[in-house]
Amino acid sequence: MTVKPGSPLMCLEYNPKDSHVLVGGCYNGQIAYWDTRKGSQPMETSTIEHSHRDPVYKVIWMQSKTGTDVFSASTDGQVLWWDIRKLSEPTERLVLDPSKKGNLDNALGAISLEFETTMPTKFMVGTEQGLVVSCNRKAKTPAEKIVCTYSGHHGPIYALQRNPFFPKNFLTVADWTARIWSDDIKESSIMWTKYHMAYLTDGCWSPVRPSVFFTIKMDGTLDVWDFLFKQNDPTLSVKVCDEALFSLRVQDNGRFLCCGSQLGTATLLEISPGLCTLQKNEKALATAMFERETKREKILEARHREMRLKERSRSEQSKEEEGKEAHGEDDAEELIAQAEKEFFDIVEAELKKMEKEEEDYTEKDVCEEKDG
Repeated sequence: MTVKPGSPLMCLEYNPKDSHVLVGGCYNGQIAYWDTRKGSQPMETSTIEHSHRDPVYKVIWMQSKTGTDVFSASTDGQVLWWDIRKLSEPTERLVLDPSKKGNLDNALGAISLEFETTMPTKFMVGTEQGLVVSCNRKAKTPAEKIVCTYSGHHGPIYALQRNPFFPKNFLTVADWTARIWSDDIKESSIMWTKYHMAYLTDGCWSPVRPSVFFTIKMDGTLDVWDFLFKQNDPTLSVKVCDEALFSLRVQDNGRFLCCGSQLGTATLLEISPGLCTLQKNEKALATAMFERETKREKILEARHREMRLKERSRSEQSKEEEGKEAHGEDDAEELIAQAEKEFFDIVEAELKKMEKEEEDYTEKDVCEEKDG
């Protein structure tokens, strides 16, 4: 069947509890849901006035008792929570203002979302500006809901996903690189691919192998990475098509993978057993790799922090010395002015003394002439 939205769909997700129900985010900012048993028209659509102002780039089903809760992200800088049984208005909203003032004019545009069911109160947002925003939905105030940000990309983050085996580590795909992060390290990713010639557009982890992830590019190439095998280059590269690839999804058993292209074609690929079968000791080796890289980045982060403190201290010391020098210059100028004043006072006194002596001498001469 074909679902028929009122506005072009930007994203579409099956309900994990009921495969007949789908929710989609539309280009005009609305949210809609379908029940495939009841036809191709949406069962309900959110009202324009209470929807996003920009296209909805990601919508995710949340873990709930009813199985009807979703949340959505848009480049209007908002994350909205919905109950599909009542789409007249969102149940909750968050403005992605990094200054934590809730100002929509300063908000970061959201284009990817991440929600891990084992962390029900936490979620992450990938933004147009290349930042990952970590959030806590259950925080008391809107300002406290934005916990921290991760910075490392030069462009929009098109893919954001936690490792299914190690949720503390997550993958981001943006600009010309894919990066792996640790929750503990805010200033830098712990692992990253080389910079590619073609732009990366999507990526995801293998659901069955903790060290394997996939990326797709604008040149139509699918790359398969296994960081236990090699880090600098992909383990396998497949030229899927001549046009740009824009979407990627892996089957739950890790055996099949589907790529969507710019021309609207979907290509289904079967992955070799070696890349979709858990290897011996792979979990332990992946754990060791993540721990090693996290430790290395922590050491580097501490060193950078120390260098910044030293630089700040040096800068403050330099300012103090400049202030002292300026103060010293002021003192010197005052001394010179005082010396000049004293000098001219002495000169003036001497001139007055000489004038008086000259007057006295003249009067004496006049008196002597009269006596003579």
